[in-house]
Amino acid sequence: MAKSKLLNISTDLAIDIINLSRKLQQEKEFIISNQIGRSGTSIGANIREAQYAQSKADFISKFKIALKEANETAYWLHILLKTECIDNGVYKELNSKCSTIRFLLISSIKTASK
Repeated sequence: MAKSKLLNISTDLAIDIINLSRKLQQEKEFIISNQIGRSGTSIGANIREAQYAQSKADFISKFKIALKEANETAYWLHILLKTECIDNGVYKELNSKCSTIRFLLISSIKTASK
């Protein structure tokens, strides 16, 4: 159940981040657009890679990388808010997805580590 939710939310976030990156590029915000584009899409890629992990350690490692990427994405969202590149509504929506992903990843990592 949590794995399916994690896959769905990370895919939704990646799509939102791609759309945000396109908007930022149109506004000539290339540096942050590239940074958030990489971190925001990497989350789901690592979660998907974990589906075919070679071992429990590999699974946990992929989820930890996804967690780090989710944390980085939250940082870039915060910077975009503070520099007024996105409004509070966009920030809250995307940050909420990021927070949910982090919560689910932390929970999954703890469960897998037992």
